[in-house]
Amino acid sequence: MKKSLLTGFTISLLYCPFTQASGLYLYEVGTEDVGLAGAGQAARAQDAATIVSNPAGMTRLKGNNLTMAGQALYGDVNYSLDNGGKSPGNVVGWFPGASTFYSHQVDDRLSVGAGLYGNYGLGLHFGDWAGSQLIKDSTLLALTFQPVVAYKINDHWSVGGGPGINYGLFSLNRSTDNGDQKTDDHDWALNGKLGILYELDKDTRFGLTYTSKTQYHFDVKTDVILNRLPGSPTYSLPLSAAVNTPQQLMLSAYYQLSAQWAVLGDLGWQDWSEYSTSETSVAGQSAQSQQRLQDTYHVAAGVQYQATDDLRLNTGVAFDSSFYKNQSDTSLTMPSGDAWRWGVGANYQLDPQSSLGTAFEYMKMESSTVQNAALGGTYDDPALYFFTINYNYRF
Repeated sequence: MKKSLLTGFTISLLYCPFTQASGLYLYEVGTEDVGLAGAGQAARAQDAATIVSNPAGMTRLKGNNLTMAGQALYGDVNYSLDNGGKSPGNVVGWFPGASTFYSHQVDDRLSVGAGLYGNYGLGLHFGDWAGSQLIKDSTLLALTFQPVVAYKINDHWSVGGGPGINYGLFSLNRSTDNGDQKTDDHDWALNGKLGILYELDKDTRFGLTYTSKTQYHFDVKTDVILNRLPGSPTYSLPLSAAVNTPQQLMLSAYYQLSAQWAVLGDLGWQDWSEYSTSETSVAGQSAQSQQRLQDTYHVAAGVQYQATDDLRLNTGVAFDSSFYKNQSDTSLTMPSGDAWRWGVGANYQLDPQSSLGTAFEYMKMESSTVQNAALGGTYDDPALYFFTINYNYRF
């Protein structure tokens, strides 16, 4: 099927689980990791949400564990046209999310579990702007079911993994001379996740997670004649990078400094250069150069502070490099750039079996410029804000 132009915009903003950043491979799914800006995600393994960040971490969880999370994202992503035409302004706004994870300890070595989460999705509103024939309103909702299994090889090594069964639903609304035109489509996609956890001692552990690429195909027309603009140009969008999320590696560390303090860190990589030959064309002429994309890299650091027996505080900072080689030559449907995250959060132990957590994260992206004669402009200092709450129960 033909691939949807808006899917690219949405995935570039919200794919994650993990994330995730200049792609955007977002790590935010409402769990305690949000307060750490994702730091230590593949090594923390303190609740059932380890299913999404490193399935091998389930071997550290005793009994049955349930994590439920809710998340509200606000995007401040303003696009301004260079030619003085009517700009759409903020194209994101509010978007909700939720996730659930469950792990079961079969015996001292074997654990199984499953996660159900929305790892990306967004409602976009460009409104009545100069490019409303290209995109006006849209919604992309995605749901992932991930069954996993983990096995503790010995006191130091554990492995885990499983498939991701992904369902996507896409809706796009455009303006035409005969009124608005709406298109809907859906698709299934598979990917895989494999994790390794190494516990050097009771205070030190390292995690490594590999996630394969996920590819959706939505049957939506991608070539549009913009007959309301001079010359009636045909606008065609890059699709390979737009709808494919690349494979990634995440290496994390956790170290317990004392009874109160722990430090966490990440190093990550995403294979965006695989899609570097995608390009945008207007009126049959290339509007953006090929070989535009490059691999991205992620670093993060965070700390946990056990303030009391019941209260744990989190904070962290992360940086993800841009997948563009040149921020002055980017895509309308994939606004991205170097991204910084700052997170804060807290987890309170309600009783021996349950805890309640909340977190806030601010993500600031580098500005990007679209070189296009018809709809060229700038995404000026885009930012995302995450507000989360999660509940953990052990039984």
